Amino acid sequence: MLKGPIKTWSTPVTHEQSRGIPCILCGGDRLRPYLVCEGFSYVRCAGCGLVHMNPQPVAAEVARRYQESHGADYLSYELANEKTFLNLQELALGDAGFAALEKDLLSKGRPAILDVGCATGALLEILRERGWETTGVEICTPAQEYAREVRKLDVRALPLEDQHFPGHTFDVVLASHLIEHLNDPCAFIQEVRRILLPGGYFLVTTPNIGGFQAKLFKNQWRSAIFDHLFLFSIKTLSRLLRRSGFAVVQVCTWGGLAAGTAPRALKQVFDRGAKRFGFGDVMLIKARKPGGLTP
Repeated sequence: MLKGPIKTWSTPVTHEQSRGIPCILCGGDRLRPYLVCEGFSYVRCAGCGLVHMNPQPVAAEVARRYQESHGADYLSYELANEKTFLNLQELALGDAGFAALEKDLLSKGRPAILDVGCATGALLEILRERGWETTGVEICTPAQEYAREVRKLDVRALPLEDQHFPGHTFDVVLASHLIEHLNDPCAFIQEVRRILLPGGYFLVTTPNIGGFQAKLFKNQWRSAIFDHLFLFSIKTLSRLLRRSGFAVVQVCTWGGLAAGTAPRALKQVFDRGAKRFGFGDVMLIKARKPGGLTP
């Protein structure tokens, strides 16, 4: 018998300044109620299927969650789960063929990688040791300070669009469990494209609203939380990336059933199926900016 999942950590639901928005993917205004959660809700665009919170908290309110009272809570959460999260990130990158890409780039010199939403910098620290030139972006002030002071990493505190990195700077940009938190994913993706070198890669990881768990648990789905402003499917995120000028190279999903929601044997069957058939709870899309030489 399946049990309900434990939801992902989120800042507490509070009353914030918000506004209604049209669909960011197709511009449509035919928005249908989709998930009603405690204190917030999601709609689904009848035109393209994009699921998003609407009305949506304004950007200043969202930033305040991580920079003020809940910043220390977020850092504690990240540190407590750091090894688990790092292992999951490395497994995901493995599925996306990162090892071959890394080998090719390192053979040509010291490639530059940017991790947006890098938290405590655990992954960047490992990549630096392997020969990458590493940079991070993290708007949670305590986490950013930890990455800089403890790990001695170059991690910036402002949102990516406010960093003003020079164009054609990075070989690879990573964004793991970040894009769903953003008010303007379109502007974010366009900025990633601008700062990538021609032929550079963007690896974006996010919960999959089209996955089995999301359909099964609905408003009790573990990723239907106050901090997730957008809930992408493979179709909607791929469309957004292509519209911004990226080529979608590879799609991976994993997580058939969450730990503790079903007997272990059943979970193993669903987990294997999620990878093979693409109905996993989390997805990684590997996208490439046109230009350059294909490795």
